[in-house]
Amino acid sequence: MDDGSPPGEFEDVNEAVGAEWEAETTPYERVRRVIEHAYDPVSAETVAEEARTAPKTARKHLNALATEGFVETENGDHGGTLYRRSPESLVVEQAAEILERVSTDDLVARIREMRTRLGEFQSEYGVESPEELTVDQTNHALAASESESDDPDPETIREWKTLRRNLAFANAALAVGNAERFVDDDRRSGDDGVPV
Repeated sequence: MDDGSPPGEFEDVNEAVGAEWEAETTPYERVRRVIEHAYDPVSAETVAEEARTAPKTARKHLNALATEGFVETENGDHGGTLYRRSPESLVVEQAAEILERVSTDDLVARIREMRTRLGEFQSEYGVESPEELTVDQTNHALAASESESDDPDPETIREWKTLRRNLAFANAALAVGNAERFVDDDRRSGDDGVPV
C-alpha cells in the first residue's frame, strides 16, 4: 500500500535485505555464501562483517569449511589466517552444474568442438597458449619500429583463455560423471574393492 511518502534511502533497503537474510539463514550458511565468492584471501573479520556474524563464529565456520576442503587458508602479512574458496571446490561445483545441464554424449561432443577450436587458435597464431601469444606480441611490438601488426586483439586472447577454462571444466565434469558411473556400477555389483 502506498502512503504517498517518498522512498527511503538505499541504506535502509540494504539494511532491510540484510536483516531478512540474517533472519532466514544460519551463520554457517551466511559464512559459506560469503566465502563462496572469495577468490582472493580475506580475514575472518571481513567474512564476519559481510556474513552479519561475530568474527569468532565466522572463524569457527571457516575452519570447518577448510576441513571439508571448501576453503583454503594461508598466513596473512601480520600472522593472521586468511581464507578463500579452494579451486578444487570450485571445479567440483562447476562439474556438477555441467552434469545437471548436459548429457554425457553432448559433453563429449562439446569437448571435441572446444579442442578443435583450441587447435585452430594454436595453428593460427603459432603458439600453444594465450600467455605465449601475449609474450610474442610484446616481443614483436618491441622489435618492430613501424610495421603493422596483425596480432589478435585483447578480445581474442580473452576468448582463447575462456575456451581453455571451459574445456578444463568440461573435462572435469566428464571425469566426475565417469567416476560416478563406476561407483554406481560397483554398488550394484557388490564390489567391496578398495578405491585407488
